[in-house]
Amino acid sequence: MRYAAAVQGPTETCCLKGFLLQLRAALAVLLTVSWPALAQQNERPRPAIPVDPIVAILDAFRTHAVVALGEGNHGNEQGHAFRLSLIRDPRFASVVNDIVVECGSAAYQDVMDRFVSGDNVPDDALRQVWQNATAPNPVCDLPIYAELFRAVRTVNASLPRTRQLRVLLGDPPIDWDSLHSAADHRKWIEMRDTYPTSLIQREVLAKQRHALVVYGDMHFQRKNLGSNYDMTDPIAGTIVSLLEGTGGPRVFTIWTNTGADLQTLQQSAASWPKPSLTVLRGTTLGAADFTFYYKFAFPRLRIVDGKPDFSSPIPRDQWRSLRMEDQFDALLYLGPPPEITQSRLSPTLCSESGYLEMRLKRIALAGLPQAEADQLKQVCATQAGK
Repeated sequence: MRYAAAVQGPTETCCLKGFLLQLRAALAVLLTVSWPALAQQNERPRPAIPVDPIVAILDAFRTHAVVALGEGNHGNEQGHAFRLSLIRDPRFASVVNDIVVECGSAAYQDVMDRFVSGDNVPDDALRQVWQNATAPNPVCDLPIYAELFRAVRTVNASLPRTRQLRVLLGDPPIDWDSLHSAADHRKWIEMRDTYPTSLIQREVLAKQRHALVVYGDMHFQRKNLGSNYDMTDPIAGTIVSLLEGTGGPRVFTIWTNTGADLQTLQQSAASWPKPSLTVLRGTTLGAADFTFYYKFAFPRLRIVDGKPDFSSPIPRDQWRSLRMEDQFDALLYLGPPPEITQSRLSPTLCSESGYLEMRLKRIALAGLPQAEADQLKQVCATQAGK
């Protein structure tokens, strides 16, 4: 991985050592100074500076027990490649104990513990970990997720038992055989932030361990876009807001950029190494509105009696704005959006007897649109023909 010795423009020159000193100072400030006070000190945004992301993440663990690394688009291959390089780095296991993942049902924690420690676990047993997660669609069946678990197993094989990495499965322990309706499924979906929060509090923070958390970026919002950034009701809570809101230590959060063209905010981003990481506070990238990075159509709803009010979405002229730097601490750059590629289901899985039927049944039970089922049929028809 290449160090960013310099970037374009006379005001943007920076060496790695200088950036790390800046990063450490910023991390220390985050623990003691309020966000409004910081904003007042940095009224004029400076250009964001790229740095080696592995060095920066390992450095963040000096002051944070939990580092939350967003996935970007689920299944993107560039983010997966970076995560593999991160956990394979010899320095990683010396500062990190646990990796908390979204694509893994907690019902199979014992299976995962045995697998990553090197025990003989049959493939049919291992696949239940991701295949029986709460997502009815096949996102967790993409081969990159199994590859991550196998990479951890390989890393652990070279480590003493006391330093081996543990993979914590953050998805609630759903039992698909017991579900009969979309309402049954929804109860488990509503636990997809509260369950991993409790898991991290119990297995990481209470044991004074350090964890890398790998989830979709939106689980790491400090303020929920869906509630128009109103965090009054607990239902709006995300993993990060729940961890920090209960008096827990501050989480270092990283948005993995896969959709926003950073050059429209800062032209020199075109020359950044791939991948790179940059701290957002006080920069041109941090000053941009969060919706510059999250562009999907997303209704904003009021919370009424502990439930989102879908009958009366918040009018667009009442939508609040929020700076990116108030949502996330850093950004992982993988390259311009046109270069981001997606993992695909394996032809073998699509051709497997009963697989497609199982997924279609779960999509229907969860009440997802028919388009989800049609898309899966098309994908598997294409893959099975390869």
